[in-house]
Amino acid sequence: MSLMAALAYARHGIPVLPVHTPDRGGVCSCTRGERCDSPGKHPRLRHGVNEASTDPRRIELWWSHWPQANVGLRTGVIMDVADVDSAEGWHGLRHLLDDEIPPGPQVHTGGGGRHLWFRPTGYGNRVHLLPGLDWRGVGGYVLAPPSRHATGVGYTWIHRPGPSLPAGPPALRAMIAGPEPPPLRPVTHPDRYAVAALEAETERVASAVVGCRNDTLNRAAFALGRFVGAGLLDAGVVRRELADAARYAGLGQAEIRGTIRSGLRAGARQPFPIAPDHAA
Repeated sequence: MSLMAALAYARHGIPVLPVHTPDRGGVCSCTRGERCDSPGKHPRLRHGVNEASTDPRRIELWWSHWPQANVGLRTGVIMDVADVDSAEGWHGLRHLLDDEIPPGPQVHTGGGGRHLWFRPTGYGNRVHLLPGLDWRGVGGYVLAPPSRHATGVGYTWIHRPGPSLPAGPPALRAMIAGPEPPPLRPVTHPDRYAVAALEAETERVASAVVGCRNDTLNRAAFALGRFVGAGLLDAGVVRRELADAARYAGLGQAEIRGTIRSGLRAGARQPFPIAPDHAA
């Protein structure tokens, strides 16, 4: 199934690459095994995305070696992708676009997020455009159906590609183009938004699987650090909640402490924007 999908993507001009695969327990097929921090998400090829190809003979050779490989697609050629990896990221994107999500291809990722495909912008990758939202452009790649996530859940289509892709909305393009992510327009109730974010991020950390736990904790600490920096959440409360969730997931105390500290510090440098009438 993966080979047929890879060949189909290539026929549409999208460069393909084989990606490592998680087993039923979420352990990566790479040599790091259960120590891998990105199970089933990194390339099997020595030069990674730079070797992605549309050549069917090369693709068939790769999949003859790795028949269960996840399917990676190079971005920035046929499509760019908005990578939403949390409910918070989806809420933020919808707010940015005034709930007017352009019709176009969408994928349910195995981790519970979404990929939204757009016409190429010419821009490269950007991370943390918003909490839970990254951009994959020139030099990047994404997993595509029928790839499998470390949770055991497969990537599936919400809306399949049609004859054309939507252009990136101006507000999103402006955010991608900026030297630093410009602030999101202030939300109506930032205090409620912050509390909801705390609940969502701690749940994500507590349910993270082996191989994803530290990365999930780091992302959560960064996202919540933005609210701490804006004075919307108490740093001590955030540290305690994240630490409890990380211990539940099975991380060690030293790793938890260091990851939370660095993530909160980085997030606080990019405080979440609040309207003047909500400022202290």
